[in-house]
Amino acid sequence: MSDLLERLRTGLPAEALITDPDVTASYAHDMASFCEAGTPAVVVLPRTVEQVQHVMRTATELRVPVVPQGARTGLSGAANASDGCIVLSLVRMDRILEISPVDRIAVVEPGVINAVLSRAVNEHGLYYPPDPSSWEMCTIGGNIGTASGGLCCVKYGVTAEYVLGLDVVLADGRLLTTGRRTAKGVAGYDLTRLFVGSEGSLGIVVKAVLALKPQPPQQLVLAAEFPSAAAACDAVCRIMERGHTPSLLELMDRTTVRAVNQLASMGLPETTEALLLCAFDTPDPAADLAAVGALCTAAGATEVVPADNPAESELLLQARRMSLTALEAVKSATMIDDVCVPRSRLGEMLAGTAAIAERYDLTIGVCSHAGDGNTHPVVCFDHTDPDESRRARESFDAIMALGLELGGTITGEHGVGVLKKEWLARELGETGIELQRGIKAAFDPLGLLNPGKLF
Repeated sequence: MSDLLERLRTGLPAEALITDPDVTASYAHDMASFCEAGTPAVVVLPRTVEQVQHVMRTATELRVPVVPQGARTGLSGAANASDGCIVLSLVRMDRILEISPVDRIAVVEPGVINAVLSRAVNEHGLYYPPDPSSWEMCTIGGNIGTASGGLCCVKYGVTAEYVLGLDVVLADGRLLTTGRRTAKGVAGYDLTRLFVGSEGSLGIVVKAVLALKPQPPQQLVLAAEFPSAAAACDAVCRIMERGHTPSLLELMDRTTVRAVNQLASMGLPETTEALLLCAFDTPDPAADLAAVGALCTAAGATEVVPADNPAESELLLQARRMSLTALEAVKSATMIDDVCVPRSRLGEMLAGTAAIAERYDLTIGVCSHAGDGNTHPVVCFDHTDPDESRRARESFDAIMALGLELGGTITGEHGVGVLKKEWLARELGETGIELQRGIKAAFDPLGLLNPGKLF
């Protein structure tokens, strides 16, 4: 320990090192439940690429594991510390280095907050689409590490589709530049996409070149009430089948709607079994909403209410963004699942989740990026009750098994981390895991980067 600190101090300012155990303990884990976390030896908060390189060279020489972190808003334990590790927190590397309206790119450090970047590019008439629910807190580096999504993915896609190039510090301290600044480029293997979603297991992202889009018109939102989740999912299928491109298509089940009302008195219709929110940011959103409203009515919607203006639309979106917070208030703890299925199987996923909730006698609310088939079943439980905690964990696994049975994946945007290691092996199979471990070994032969995550 003393040797590690002495070596780190040779290339770091005093304020970059945290050794107080009461403080380092606060860096031990992210927001996931049921994920083991160790005790870090030290927390390092670098401000420069050179400082990150110094940390990795020191770690390699002394064979000390390194756990990279952003804002720790993750939900899979991917940022959890291991015993004796260096926690490498990148939140102080928070500069927006460049915004180019001509090239439609932004160049940023990993600690930039998602919402800060979004507002900065808006001032140039540009748009950075990925918007995780934690966008006011989460960092771009964390978004890249877990390949985050958000509400707008149905039209604009996830983080991976906006990362053009990266600067990455490798395990031995070398600096690797991948990708490009150009609109097109296919030279060599796509190492950039390999790092996106790797959860800090292959290298430390210290700079990113991000693609931007022209800022679209303000969107308008429609809310549709349904007598059943199956009817709402039928409406989703009709909307996508007819070729509509909503900027947002979100579903909240009855449990979620009631939780939001209880938390914030939003006035959402508690008699509904499912609430579907659909938005368009097209030149004529009212016409698009009218067409979608007709499809919702044909699918059995009991009421369809289009917003008249952006302010009303924002109120509806606030309710959706509040979903996870509201469900967290139902019981003392939550487990948030992240299962993505084909859109055509979305109804089966929600019906199966409801059956699992009944089987395990638990409250499970579902909010969903319905246009992507990405569901977030939230298991609410009392963490002081051992039996209820056991049932919560078992129900979580049952939900993931259901997702795979329906041809889906165990994670659409939250990542694997510690929480879903066993399930990643089931999804990828023996050959898939073997190849992924081979890639890991090529980049990190000593196994020092975020050990114990993914597989």
